Amino acid sequence: MTACLRSPAPTYSRARLLHQARCWSRVNAAPSCLCRRIEVLRAYARRTREIDRVILAGFVLGLSTRKVGETLLALLGRRVSPSTVSQVAKTLDTAVAAFHRRPLQNRYQALMLDGVVLSRKTGAGALRRPVLVALGLRHDGKKEIIDFRLAASESAAEWEKFLADLYRRGLTGKGLDMICVDGGAGLLAALPSAFHGIPVQRCWAHKIRNVLDKVRKADQPKVKRALHKIMNAANAPAARSAARRFAERFADQYPAAVACLRNDLDELLTCFRYKTEAQRRAVRTTNAIERRFREVRRRTRPMGTFQDRTSMDRILFAVFSHENKSQGVSTPFLLTQNN
Repeated sequence: MTACLRSPAPTYSRARLLHQARCWSRVNAAPSCLCRRIEVLRAYARRTREIDRVILAGFVLGLSTRKVGETLLALLGRRVSPSTVSQVAKTLDTAVAAFHRRPLQNRYQALMLDGVVLSRKTGAGALRRPVLVALGLRHDGKKEIIDFRLAASESAAEWEKFLADLYRRGLTGKGLDMICVDGGAGLLAALPSAFHGIPVQRCWAHKIRNVLDKVRKADQPKVKRALHKIMNAANAPAARSAARRFAERFADQYPAAVACLRNDLDELLTCFRYKTEAQRRAVRTTNAIERRFREVRRRTRPMGTFQDRTSMDRILFAVFSHENKSQGVSTPFLLTQNN
């Protein structure tokens, strides 16, 4: 607050720092000043690297360009120009490209696939486009965002491109117990192209919403409780018995809701291959992906819509890298480097 009452602080940029360092080095070219010249240059170089790291860390934490500048003003007592922050942010692009190209391994017991819609700016207003996401459940219980792709739609063709790229890089599906999906027609059509024969688990969260859409609002609580009895049954036979009771109870009043459940019941019960409730809970929905996108939206709320496709790719990488690190499965590329 005090800084805001003072006269405008000078803009701090890497170019200015380096210029000042060179000026210092030319003040006295005598050999006796050589050590001082080297010392000054090294000090400015260290300062620049440290500031770059702070800027990158801000983006990994989901801060906007303006918020990063405000943070650095508080730390340094000098303003950092928005162009400097943006320039450093562009160095994330190299890490983003490396993330999308890195080799993959078959180290997951289950795979979750979902598409989540985000908005970005265009010349004609905000454009809503899906982000296709693959999340892996590891054998140690940790969840890892494997990769994501900005797509034009959730069509079968877009999903096939994404899945083919995962397969080409090494994620062939070997060792997978099941794949949990949201039930979109495009994804279901594309799955056999890369992961033929792997059991599919339909997302219970999506299915419950779809069933309730076919029920009057006043009756939704009791229908939801009946669906939960199926989902939370002790085993597959008990779940099928609960499903029969659901059909008998609601078939006359809500035939479309019963059909919506019955048509996908087998794939809704794939999770019962696991014996424990904790194992089934971990794979029966794609909520793990939804939660990470809630974090994306929370951290990027100051930005509103994304500026463009590149900034969207960059911030998704930063937030997902941070989420992976919090799971202990990965670290952000750039922040672990020494340069």
